[in-house]
Amino acid sequence: MVERLKNYINGKWVESKAENFLPVENPATGETLAEVPMSTQGELNEAVAAAKKAFESWRMVPAMKRVQPLFKLKDLVDDHLEELARCLTKDHGKVYREAYLEMGRTIDNIEVGTGMPTLMQGEFLTDINENIDEQFTRVPLGVFGVISAFNFPTMISFWFIPYATATGNTCIIKPSEITPTSVDLVFQLMDKAGFPPGVISLVHGDKDVADAMIKHPDIAGISSVTSTPVARHIYKTAAEYGKRVQCQAGAKNFAVVMPDADLESAIPNIIKSVYGNTGQRCLAISNVVGVGDIYAPLRDRIMEEAKKIRVGNGLDEDVSMGPVVTAAAKQRILGLIEKGVEEGTRLTLDGRNVSVEGCENGHFIGPCIFEDVTPEMTVGREEIFGPVLSLWKAKDLEQAIGLVNSSRYGNSAILYTESGKTARRFHYEVECGNIGVNIGVAAPIACFPFCGMKDSFFGDIHGQSKDAINFFTHKKVLISRWF
Repeated sequence: MVERLKNYINGKWVESKAENFLPVENPATGETLAEVPMSTQGELNEAVAAAKKAFESWRMVPAMKRVQPLFKLKDLVDDHLEELARCLTKDHGKVYREAYLEMGRTIDNIEVGTGMPTLMQGEFLTDINENIDEQFTRVPLGVFGVISAFNFPTMISFWFIPYATATGNTCIIKPSEITPTSVDLVFQLMDKAGFPPGVISLVHGDKDVADAMIKHPDIAGISSVTSTPVARHIYKTAAEYGKRVQCQAGAKNFAVVMPDADLESAIPNIIKSVYGNTGQRCLAISNVVGVGDIYAPLRDRIMEEAKKIRVGNGLDEDVSMGPVVTAAAKQRILGLIEKGVEEGTRLTLDGRNVSVEGCENGHFIGPCIFEDVTPEMTVGREEIFGPVLSLWKAKDLEQAIGLVNSSRYGNSAILYTESGKTARRFHYEVECGNIGVNIGVAAPIACFPFCGMKDSFFGDIHGQSKDAINFFTHKKVLISRWF
């Protein structure tokens, strides 16, 4: 009997009254791991009502005490790290060591959240005028909704949960219906961490539940990570309903390799960025620009290393790339590859027919590489979200920066160079929120904001760090005179 996942409402695990349950599939084997409910409006209402009630008392709990469940949760996650990583690999398909690193990033955000008594402090100034003092304090808003993503189910959820709860809010998360079992396992640990009933809730579902969260009158704000079209919808709808909103969105990231780059270091870096997580991450490099004479050796080395990648079940120790997340994702990626061929690019490394012994029902695509890509081509401008790399040529840095800035996305851009002058110009002129120099993935650690520009972010305040604290609190000013 396949397990049916439950919702977590008001401190209790509750069987869903949903009529529709979707299978949760191991993308490497095709095995059904569980069934996830498409929860009802009534179930969401129950979670919101519990969260609203819990907020009344939770907001008054001293910050030093509010963070105690996070300390306990950190220890619990540490104790179950291997189990969680294995669950992530089965849930999403990523290789085990990538899942283990994701759990490390999850812990990082929990740890930053434990510092909230210091991080959310206000400011005070005496004698702004005779016998008049002024101060501001931070106060929580109420109930927040989190719409998480399939590609990093736990890490992305914890871009928001620790900050929302530690600042005195209550929080309801809707994980992706594609990869919900790892979030479910984390919530089993959260249930033991000591959060009061209603402070954290888990409601499974699809777009209908997400839309109901966005429109619910008792939810103060929405945090989300989705594709760009979905982010635009969330942003617009949430604004119409008067909510605070932060929407991390899609990407089409460039790496620019200068003639003075150290290829011995750069190539492994690029390969891990392009094909890590099977290309299913918003910071993955998907376009590599070779500047000047370095293009040919760069192309040859990338091709050589990409061919060495072993595709298979992420739980196998010698596998370096797993499957894509669903059969539908595979078909979408294959369709975009075919579109690239039709538009005149050269598919110089074709991974479409890869097979994995013993995993015939898995959703595997091998590493793919396009050459002769131009900005107007579909594979050059649209997010593929799979193990597909496009190689570009530029005559100089100015042309390369122009290519980066021609994209409607602005999540990340990477530069490989030995020149500080070149790096400074790149950082100054490129229209992206996360910039890397001689690194493959410009992923901010938890005490820095996860930035994004253009169609990669909708909102004013990003996730993580002080940005998250600003998002989850109001500033309240007090000006006082005592005679």
